[in-house]
Amino acid sequence: MKLYYAPGACSLSPHIVIREADLPVQRVRVDLRTGTTQDGVDFRTINDKGYVPALELPDGTVLTEGPAIVQYLADRKPETGLAPANGTIDRYRLQEWLNFISTELHKQFGPLFDPATEPGFRARQEERIGRRLGWVAARLGGAYLMGERFTVADAYLFVVLSWAPHVGLNLQPWPALLAHQERVRQRPAVQEALREEGLVK
Repeated sequence: MKLYYAPGACSLSPHIVIREADLPVQRVRVDLRTGTTQDGVDFRTINDKGYVPALELPDGTVLTEGPAIVQYLADRKPETGLAPANGTIDRYRLQEWLNFISTELHKQFGPLFDPATEPGFRARQEERIGRRLGWVAARLGGAYLMGERFTVADAYLFVVLSWAPHVGLNLQPWPALLAHQERVRQRPAVQEALREEGLVK
């Protein structure tokens, strides 16, 4: 398998899952500014959406969209518990978290990265994200989103919240989120993924 990624982008989430599951996956860096891979291939010939992540399977099939990819990867090593078994209520709870993180957090950060975003809209966007972060923080009763076991949803939340300092969003009002970030950051697999993407030394 090949994971197409850009350092620090949402593709870091499947990269973490690959490390957690100890899966043999080749990582191929994508320059999102030029739209080419590290070996000069036009990335749109791999994923015509033009963004990461993309996972190329052994038969050449390409899977896109982070929440789908992390579940696929977790299902390659079900014994890790990175995703509950298919068909169980816990699996649907995991999908509930992945969808929430994707739509209510991940996509809401986009305007904050855009320097052309009008200040009034930016302020409203920060307030909107803040309400959602408060909702997540109130539900973090255990070490992780689904209790005491780390899942692919925790990897995704970690990556999205790691963008906060880059857009000037202060997470201090939510100590539970800061504690979650630090707990995930200290996991050996997460440290490996961060090092490989050049995000820590």
